Amino acid sequence: MQTTHLVILAVYILAMIGIALYFVRSGRLRGGDDFLFAGRSLPRPVMIATMLVTWVGSGTIIGGANFAYTYGPTAGMIFFAGTPLGILVLLLAARRIRRASRHTIPELLEVRFGIGVRTVAAVVTTIAFLGLTASQFVGGGYVVSLVTPLTATQGTVLIAVVVTLLTATGGLFSVAYTDFVSAILILLSLFVSVPLVFAAIGGPGAYWDGLPEQATTFSGGLTALQLLGYFLPLFLLLLADQNMYQRLAAAKDEREARASTLGMFVGSFFVFVPVVLLATCAAILMPGINGDMAVLSLASEGYLPVVLGGLVLAGAVAFVITTGSSYMLSCASNVAYDLYARFAGDSADQRRKLVVQRLSVLGIALAGLALSLFFPTVLELQMYSYTVYGAAITPVVLSVLFWKRATTAGAVAALVVGAATTIGWQIAGTPGGLNAVIVALPAALVALVVASLVTKAPDPARVAAAEEPAPTGTDA
Repeated sequence: MQTTHLVILAVYILAMIGIALYFVRSGRLRGGDDFLFAGRSLPRPVMIATMLVTWVGSGTIIGGANFAYTYGPTAGMIFFAGTPLGILVLLLAARRIRRASRHTIPELLEVRFGIGVRTVAAVVTTIAFLGLTASQFVGGGYVVSLVTPLTATQGTVLIAVVVTLLTATGGLFSVAYTDFVSAILILLSLFVSVPLVFAAIGGPGAYWDGLPEQATTFSGGLTALQLLGYFLPLFLLLLADQNMYQRLAAAKDEREARASTLGMFVGSFFVFVPVVLLATCAAILMPGINGDMAVLSLASEGYLPVVLGGLVLAGAVAFVITTGSSYMLSCASNVAYDLYARFAGDSADQRRKLVVQRLSVLGIALAGLALSLFFPTVLELQMYSYTVYGAAITPVVLSVLFWKRATTAGAVAALVVGAATTIGWQIAGTPGGLNAVIVALPAALVALVVASLVTKAPDPARVAAAEEPAPTGTDA
């Protein structure tokens, strides 16, 4: 344990808490919409930062690093390729998403398919986002255990407390502005670390020669289906990620939404390329370690200068805190808007929705901690959660945006089949070593198409309503 690392980490966490407390005292939170959308007043640099670091959490610095460490640089790039490709799709649809934005994805689905679909989608989204929140807790626990005398489990609890505090206090205001500070820390530490670690190996030639033989192949020893099973979950999640849609809804206008998405696209390369390079360098310098610790061990084992190592570790915690708080906030919005507000009727005013969201954050934290004990690695928890959402929700959301023939029956079928197949495949132990997305996505798509085609075409007025802006002042 390095005292310098501990000091840097402590300063970072205290700074994040200070930002959150500032927004509590600022008086800018007047109700549930401000808690979720930050008054639709975020400037472009903050929008770009919060979109980027919301997406790149422990699944990048730990789960993704584990994958690159195990299977090599080319396979690692394919694993992460779903991010820029998904962003490109969002870029093409950003204006349409901003125009049709609602508080939550299930609310958008209700406009097109009805209240039943909204309720089912809210349950599926909550299950998936609980898993994603839990993965951030686990990842943060790893980092804390490297820097402090705490065990990984104790570190997980500490991170859960910090993330819960940040989320419950200032909502998207505190989440977005802590994201901005974290983005600077993350990009700076990764950018400076790569040349120093390459120098420790002996340069690019020594790097390639030092890789395990399997890691120099295109697929890293995986079959095409196995590799596809790792690529698809990130890609599918990003296409319909409620966090991204809520961030786009928080933009000042459609132009800002599109510009922020483009900024996220460029910024993504400055995150996942260094992570792949650093993780594969760790495979050369420290063969046989736990792959989850690949990038973190470079910082903790002295391969980087002490101060830079502390910044990398603090950056890893930043990954965890920013993403964890975003998914926790988003999950709380499902409880407040899709369950409480939808069924409470006129009694659900903005102040009450704010209280419900804050109470939901506490419940989500406890459930996330419980779930974190079930999955042994961040990568496994990450793949499960991505797939529950990507296979069940994404086909239905894309049908709202791009397929006018989709019906309520098709949406329900896709939601149920996609989620049930994912959970069943996980319980069965992922037969054949294939991630659940390989079977869950085709099953959900078939269910969507078949059920839609054998039922009556939707009302054109309802199709048009899903493409129009939400009514001003809606409490739905």
